[in-house]
Amino acid sequence: MMHLRQAASLSRAAKFSPRSPFQHSRSLRGPGTQPRALFSNGGPSTFVKRPQLAATATLQTSRLSKHRAPILRSVSTKPLPAPRSRLLRFVWRTATTLGVFVLISGGLVVSFFIYDATTYKEEVVATDIPVSELALNPRRGGPKNLPIADYFVDDDDCSENKAIKHKPKLVILGTGWGSVALLKQLNPGDYHVTVVSPSNHFLFTPMLPSATVGTLELRSLVEPVRKIVRRVHGHFMKAMAEDVDFSEKLVEVSAIGPNGEKQHFYLPYDKLVIGVGSVTNPHGVKGLENCHFLKDINDARLIRNSIVRNLETACLPTTSDEERRRLLSFVVSGGGPTGVEFAAELYDMLNEDLCNMFPRILRNEISVHVIQSRSHILNTYDEALSKYAETRFAHDQVDVQTNARVKEVQPDRILYTQKDESGKTVTKEIPMGFCLWSTGVAQTDFSKRLAAKFEHQTNLHALETDSHLRIVGAPLGDVYAIGDCSTVQNNVSDNIISFLRTTAWEKGKDPEKMHIHYAEWRDVAKRVKQRFPQAADHLRRLDRLFEQYDIDKSGTLDFGELRELLLQIDSKLTSLPATAQRAHQQGQYLGRKFNKIAQAAPGMTLNQVDYGDLDDAVYKAFEYRHLGSLAYIGNAAIFDWNGWHLSGGLVAVYLWRSVYFAQSVSFRTRCLLAMDWSKRALFGRDIMNF
Repeated sequence: MMHLRQAASLSRAAKFSPRSPFQHSRSLRGPGTQPRALFSNGGPSTFVKRPQLAATATLQTSRLSKHRAPILRSVSTKPLPAPRSRLLRFVWRTATTLGVFVLISGGLVVSFFIYDATTYKEEVVATDIPVSELALNPRRGGPKNLPIADYFVDDDDCSENKAIKHKPKLVILGTGWGSVALLKQLNPGDYHVTVVSPSNHFLFTPMLPSATVGTLELRSLVEPVRKIVRRVHGHFMKAMAEDVDFSEKLVEVSAIGPNGEKQHFYLPYDKLVIGVGSVTNPHGVKGLENCHFLKDINDARLIRNSIVRNLETACLPTTSDEERRRLLSFVVSGGGPTGVEFAAELYDMLNEDLCNMFPRILRNEISVHVIQSRSHILNTYDEALSKYAETRFAHDQVDVQTNARVKEVQPDRILYTQKDESGKTVTKEIPMGFCLWSTGVAQTDFSKRLAAKFEHQTNLHALETDSHLRIVGAPLGDVYAIGDCSTVQNNVSDNIISFLRTTAWEKGKDPEKMHIHYAEWRDVAKRVKQRFPQAADHLRRLDRLFEQYDIDKSGTLDFGELRELLLQIDSKLTSLPATAQRAHQQGQYLGRKFNKIAQAAPGMTLNQVDYGDLDDAVYKAFEYRHLGSLAYIGNAAIFDWNGWHLSGGLVAVYLWRSVYFAQSVSFRTRCLLAMDWSKRALFGRDIMNF
């Protein structure tokens, strides 16, 4: 009776259980097949040995099935596919990946050719363009009765040019870092822009040493300036600025005419920006005609030709051993960033590419020397980084002569003085076949002519400007100077003392007997920070400064004590570095200021405000922010970022490249830089002269 009840319960469970289809399908198998157990710990005889447990499990299953719909499943009787071998799977995946890559690459190539086909034009695009008669026959005038270029032949080229034809005239001299940053910051349509420069390109100067040895191609470092000027619908003239008449607001410009003669004319301006750069400082040394300089792209080409010429001459059978060693002696005068990076690039080329193309004996006889007048190379960097660079050069067998001053440069040798261990100055010489002179900057002839026009221009190295980058002595708001040709004036004490004298006389007090309380001192410090932002770091603790210079402990500062305090701040302020970073920031600053002035011009005209310090009213003073320094030292690089230092090998080199890659002026130059670095890795440097 018990067996019958168990059988009935099992049949009912099979009827309502969701697994009944499986059991039914399994029951269709042959009589010899064994059914699978429903429990992992039971065998085929589970229902016989444990009937009570099986009945309980079947009852639970039937209860669960009441709450959900039954699921019908079928079991295939086909055998499972045999697994493929690992080699076959690898070949299949590789072929698939390669096929996708070929398809994508082929699509890109076809797309490029389709785009390239659209760049060719067969139709004639010439149309009739109206040209002003004053542009073809300019009026004459000025101190020298020269033609005055009030209008240009492309003023009516398009509607944008017509719209700005009568806007305020902005003349920019030079196409360096500052000028290009200014052009990229200006709002199009606010000014009638004219750029004057003997070079019709912008040069990426930080990478110039790499172009001297073939690591980078010359054209990878230049960008056509007309493409940059076109953004603001401006005009470019390949000419040279000769002089400025500040009273009539005329710039004298010279250019080579159609017959090779030198022609002069005037450019009128409402605002003039001078960014003519600088020249290499000779320091009064004789024989610099035997040296190479590294300031523009033509210098890099001449250096490259000279290096290759020395290598080729050293291979001739008629060249003696002594003459070959002299030809292979390369001297760099100046241990600044330019000189150090050139020495590093030169060593890399001689060490990595020379033996692949020239006799190996040349590598054993080559020598590279760096002559530095200070105690360390890269003396403007942190001392630890300077020592790291010297250690790296010592490892690379680059001879570094510190505390040495060049006396004379002869065609076949360089003479320099250096102190020996006893402190006595001795004269030494190095036979050389090549010498690079890289020892600071000096004023151009144009800058000297401008400085001679103003009484307060006493700096012998650059044009002095105020904190708004206006040339000291020129009319306010008319003439600005940026880049290497200028330096920001640091005479905090003179300006503030003059202000206090004026304030005292207005109040009817004697300036010499005036006393300033702490609250008044805070107002003075606030004015100093506004007018001289570079002094802000020295005015952080006003209470300590006030207490320190209040010598008589009277709680006030008299005129003499205040003067001593400001003179102390003056002594701590340093001149801004003559770097591309500083020029770039100054150009951006002027661009933003000119945009603000253009926005405020309608209101000023409506209120008849055309006098006073409009720059100060419209925009803040210039504040230089040092973003760090970096240098390449031969398969290694160093970084100095506001007290945080980094030096290393190839990882630092890739970081150094990334920084300059990001700072490149256009997408075109970035592509060229990437291709040049890839070409160097694949094929080596191009050791050719042309």
